[in-house]
Amino acid sequence: MDRRRFLATAGQGLVASSVAAGFPAIVPASVVGSTSPSNRINVGAIGTGRISRGHDLPGIWQHDIARIMAVCDLDSRRVEDAKTLVNGYYAQKTGKPYDGVTGYASYHDLLASKDVDAVVISTPDHWHCIIAIDAVEAGKDVYLQKPASLTIAEGRALSNAVQRTGRIFQIGSQQRSTVQFRYAAELVRNGRIGQLKTVEVGLPGDPSGDDEPEMPVPKNLDYETWLGSTPVVYYTEKRVHPQVGYDRPGWLRCEQFGAGMITGWGAHHIDSAHWGMDTEYTGPVEIWGSAEFPKKGLWDVHGPFKTEALYANGVKMIVSGDFPNGIKFTGSEGWIFVSRGNETVTGSDPVAKLKDATALSASDPKIITSVIGPDEINLPRSAEHHGNWLECVKSRQQPIAPVEIAHRSCSACLLHHAAMKLRRKLYWDPMREHFKNDDEANALRSRPQRWPYTIAHS
Repeated sequence: MDRRRFLATAGQGLVASSVAAGFPAIVPASVVGSTSPSNRINVGAIGTGRISRGHDLPGIWQHDIARIMAVCDLDSRRVEDAKTLVNGYYAQKTGKPYDGVTGYASYHDLLASKDVDAVVISTPDHWHCIIAIDAVEAGKDVYLQKPASLTIAEGRALSNAVQRTGRIFQIGSQQRSTVQFRYAAELVRNGRIGQLKTVEVGLPGDPSGDDEPEMPVPKNLDYETWLGSTPVVYYTEKRVHPQVGYDRPGWLRCEQFGAGMITGWGAHHIDSAHWGMDTEYTGPVEIWGSAEFPKKGLWDVHGPFKTEALYANGVKMIVSGDFPNGIKFTGSEGWIFVSRGNETVTGSDPVAKLKDATALSASDPKIITSVIGPDEINLPRSAEHHGNWLECVKSRQQPIAPVEIAHRSCSACLLHHAAMKLRRKLYWDPMREHFKNDDEANALRSRPQRWPYTIAHS
């Protein structure tokens, strides 16, 4: 039995954790604004933890063109919490009782619903690719939280699947929809700092932790499935997510489920750096560096580090937690620094960031008051990242952060991670996507996958 047939069969036993009382056949326009039901995009949310509740669900429901009509999580408490949250939002919006959200324990059941047009995936990193591939093959458009993949091989399989199926895919690199990052990239690409020489990327860090005791698996959590393609290890709460509240989950600091801040924040900043470098569809050719890793404790992602990469165009990228959080482009005639400033993931009007010295600054203030002319390089514009995706779901045009760009930025992060692990110079072929004459490094392009949660690498 192949993986998809196995999971489809298994999913029959994972019935919806709760089913809505029933969405009315004719929905008043007041429910989701003036957009008629026939023109609305029905969205299912897969993974309903911290980033979903604080960023992705609000990012979707603010747009009248969409309706969140299904939620799914392997923690049944989180399914019920998400139903309450979304139903509550629509009830407040309409001033009427609302119970139009269906809860699911299995994402396969959600994808099988013909009522769902598109999905937003906000799961831990190790589940990103497998769900996204299943979603596009089920005919759903996808908004996927970054990073795109756990491994380079998974990312290639994801990009191939999206392109093969023709679905609309947006990665959650929302800095592409933030005005100062686009403007900084335009300034660099239009030569305002001369010939680009170096790019410094500053990332935040993650502290290590203590050993954690084995604990009983909560009855509300399908832990075996939560582990997915990764090895079976004992349950402890700080390996997964809090059972009370939605604080930052512990899985973010476990290499079993992700690579740490190099992909966590690196997927944002390296993507924005690629935008300015005009290297969105390629990657570095040489990578080297080192990092400190915890010698004990549950949390084992990298600590302090410094890695460097050389691109074929001669630009060097340096990534480290020692730099300010953001991106500094240095050219032959000056520099530009760009960051989120004091903006949070749900930040306010980004236009003000053009006047915020913590978010956009330069060696000469005249650089950032420069006007990009109509005959110069003008990069795509997006007012809001989730909205850009929804607009493209309707128009079938490519969004501002499509799948191949997502794969290339994530791959670059994973190449830096490989350099941390091997602590020597690596030589990468971005066309063939493999290391040159280096079996040890090439082994890091993928990981063993636990059956049946496997992806056919292509």
